[in-house]
Amino acid sequence: MTWRASVLTLFPAMFPGPLGQSLAGRALQTGVWSLDVTNIRDFAADRHRSVDDTPFGGGPGMVLRPDIVDAAVHAVADGRPVVCLTPRGRRLTQSDARRFAAAPGVILLCGRYEGVDQRVIEARAMDEISIGDYVLSGGELAALVLLDSVVRLLPGVIGAAESALDESFSAGLLEYPQYTRPADWQGRRVPDVLLSGHHAAVAAWRQAEAERITRDRRPDLSAPDLSAPAAAP
Repeated sequence: MTWRASVLTLFPAMFPGPLGQSLAGRALQTGVWSLDVTNIRDFAADRHRSVDDTPFGGGPGMVLRPDIVDAAVHAVADGRPVVCLTPRGRRLTQSDARRFAAAPGVILLCGRYEGVDQRVIEARAMDEISIGDYVLSGGELAALVLLDSVVRLLPGVIGAAESALDESFSAGLLEYPQYTRPADWQGRRVPDVLLSGHHAAVAAWRQAEAERITRDRRPDLSAPDLSAPAAAP
């Protein structure tokens, strides 16, 4: 069954963008997933194709109108989760990516201007999601990020399925360091354990390195025992 993504945006030419390349692009061509893009302006009622208006209560900028956004969502709604990309949303996580990958697909609303009228967000039970603590010009780039994080998890997209299980955030840890040939580069040698051929020792080293890096860089992650000091060698 093809995983279906629907994007609602004022700038449809931004899609598929980078998602038309590499693994996601090949998966799109072979039908692992599909992408349909809807221009929100197509649901405007006036000859100027207006989709926004001034905010009640005053203030700068414009707000996307609930009636127009609702009509756009209605045109593609079929039970898939609806996500509004907004900087005030909760932060996207790997768990979200796995959840969306397990669903039949997702509908993504790309906010613009000062945002989307809250009433349609609530009426459509939208999941408000952000990709980080910063502000973009609109939700399109955030939608591309979310889609990339999900599509790579779909069956058959990544050649080695275990690759997706062994990377950052998959087990509450950042990924351990990676090395390849040459074994000695500019006087910097690959850790001896990785050249030992001892699989259990390699696994133990990788686990320890993942815990160390996560403890140092992202102690906020929910990995086991990261609040405890590193054990003495």
